Amino acid sequence: MGSDVVALFAVVAVACAVPAGFCVAVLLRAVRTGPRAPRATYLPVAAGVTLASVVFALVAGLRAGGVGDTALVLVSGIGFALACVVIFGGLLMLPTIVPPTARASRVLDGLLLTACAFYVAWSLILEPAHRAGRGGALLAMDLDADCLAVTVPMLVIAAVLGGVLISAVHLWRTPTTALAGLAGAAQICLGAGTVVLATAGYSPKVLAPVGGCLLGAGFVSMALGGLRAQRARRAQVPAPAAAGVAISTVPVAAALAACLWRLSTGAPLDRGSVFVATIIGGLLAAQQGLSRRDIRRYLARLADSEAHFREMAHTDALTGLANRRELIRILDTEAVGGPACVLLAIDLDGFKYINDVRGHDVGDDVLVEVARRLRSNVRPGDCAARLGGDEFAVLMWAKPSEATTVAERILGVLSKPYELASGSVFVSASIGMAGCATADSIDSLLRNADLALRSAKVRGKNRYESYDATYDELVSRRSDLEQELRGAVERGELMLVYQPIATVAEGYVAGVEALLRWHHPRLGSVSPAEFIPVAEEAGLIHELGTFVVHEACHQLSRWIADGHDLWLSINASVRELHTPEYAHRVVEVLRTHRVPAEKLVIEVTEHAMALDVDQLKDRLSALREAGVKVALDDFGSGYSSLNLLRTLPVDILKIDHALLDAEDTRSTDPLADIVVELGKRLQLDVIAEGVVTPGQRDLLHGCGCRYAQGELFGWPLPAERVEALFGEQIGGSPRIPAQSVGSVDSAREIRQS
Repeated sequence: MGSDVVALFAVVAVACAVPAGFCVAVLLRAVRTGPRAPRATYLPVAAGVTLASVVFALVAGLRAGGVGDTALVLVSGIGFALACVVIFGGLLMLPTIVPPTARASRVLDGLLLTACAFYVAWSLILEPAHRAGRGGALLAMDLDADCLAVTVPMLVIAAVLGGVLISAVHLWRTPTTALAGLAGAAQICLGAGTVVLATAGYSPKVLAPVGGCLLGAGFVSMALGGLRAQRARRAQVPAPAAAGVAISTVPVAAALAACLWRLSTGAPLDRGSVFVATIIGGLLAAQQGLSRRDIRRYLARLADSEAHFREMAHTDALTGLANRRELIRILDTEAVGGPACVLLAIDLDGFKYINDVRGHDVGDDVLVEVARRLRSNVRPGDCAARLGGDEFAVLMWAKPSEATTVAERILGVLSKPYELASGSVFVSASIGMAGCATADSIDSLLRNADLALRSAKVRGKNRYESYDATYDELVSRRSDLEQELRGAVERGELMLVYQPIATVAEGYVAGVEALLRWHHPRLGSVSPAEFIPVAEEAGLIHELGTFVVHEACHQLSRWIADGHDLWLSINASVRELHTPEYAHRVVEVLRTHRVPAEKLVIEVTEHAMALDVDQLKDRLSALREAGVKVALDDFGSGYSSLNLLRTLPVDILKIDHALLDAEDTRSTDPLADIVVELGKRLQLDVIAEGVVTPGQRDLLHGCGCRYAQGELFGWPLPAERVEALFGEQIGGSPRIPAQSVGSVDSAREIRQS
């Protein structure tokens, strides 16, 4: 070739080296600074770009050195084909261009498109033109080295171009970053093929500059894609495109149409047609194999998903236990007509307070720990389930006598403290047991277990009860109580009675405790231990608490006006204490009845302190800031920690009656003495509850306890009866309650409820 062609190749090669260097620099920077840039993608692409630029420069140098055309064609063809393969291989590793599961499919699609396009071009253009000019089929001739050196690399480059185009069709609605890379790859493939043809002597003065421009444009596109990849915050994996079926069918249909056209024109089926048809058939068979593999994988994933959803449908998502649906399924398939079984219905005592006060996150942690303890303490083969909220169940394949042992063990493990990241939580549980033989259906079995559970809660909680037929009457009465309790305040059925609190040494009344009583025209006198839990569950406790505060402060104001110097204490429900406006409401009532705040004492049980200390501290601190005194009731019943007494905002300790209930009072002497001394050290007044005998009074006097209440000093009495005791010395002997009051038992019944 002439010197002008040699110079042209040199100029174009140098011109392509500039964008190639820029592209390689950008891609290498993307490897270091991009957002988790995949090294397996950018390094091969950079290597392919470098190889293409080096091959172009090498061809120009060899041409200037006078190397033969065959060697130039081999170097150019093999080098550019290898560069295109490396670049496309790198792009295949990028998830934003080809999902990992679709790489083999994209390669086959590209090869199929190339083969079909080659066959269409062969059948319609190349072979007829050559046959018209030479008088025979092209592949019937002997192919020389120059022809093979050009044809084979061109086929490889065409195959790569087909894969690039296939990927671009799949990504026609995806980010510009991916399309920029594919556009660059397509331009490089076209430029490489053009340069190979120019090297082979096909119009080099025209094709060499065109090929150089295409290569340069491809390098720039690759660089732009790399720059955008560095700025991208995350990779976006493309969704499957709707054009996937058309990509496979349209090229094959075009090749089939070309074959039919050849047959219709009488052209012979030469070796080229047979060869290409064989390749197309092999690619279609490979695609079918991939499709079968994908279908098998999809069916496997579908089976896994079905098993997962089936497990979710029968498993509680939070705890991992069986859910209500699974429990009913087991009861229906195995329990009905099967071996002896017992259903344990379990409900956490006071869990709603934990959820409301400590938050649902803490509540969920408690539920998870409860599930773990249940799972660890049921027998193999038994089913532990969560029915919803704080309700659990255990289905045991055992006789009722065997189930009681498991129920006792469950009560023990569930009542232990729950050590969570947010602090210790104390929760107990109540259990209702019902044997499968007691019910004729699944619904009745669940109902019987629930009735037994309610009975356990009514009888003091933290215990288990077995179903009894009389529980139906209990449910009916409980429903009747709830209905009649609504409106009891308006109908004037509620009243307060007052139990004296006397000085131990002198026996004079220093204060009184107000206790609520309910006398119904039809139901008679209803015990607080019976109607207080109903009021709490029915949401009526706030109404009753408001009545108690108003009525007690009204009566206290009258006594103060009559010249009596005493205080009055009322019991506050746990639910009331958890309302933010409780302290403000109490202060408003005191202001309304013109009662000094220091004359009112709010009694809080140890159990309430155990539920949520931090929030109760805030409520009680607000009461104390207003001047109201706070008493910690039932001290010594086992809920609170002695360490809490240093931070609790209380003024009075009320010793639980259990410390004085022992038959041998000498055994209680150290305990009572310790509690009284503890109160003195903490500068707290101490009141002993449940004092019945003079011996207990003498014991308290010896300990230095100042105040006491109980049957020895007086039963709960109406206001006019207890007022008669003011100024008198009491405590000489137990007093008998007035018959007109009805069911006026001791103050401890309120706290037991």
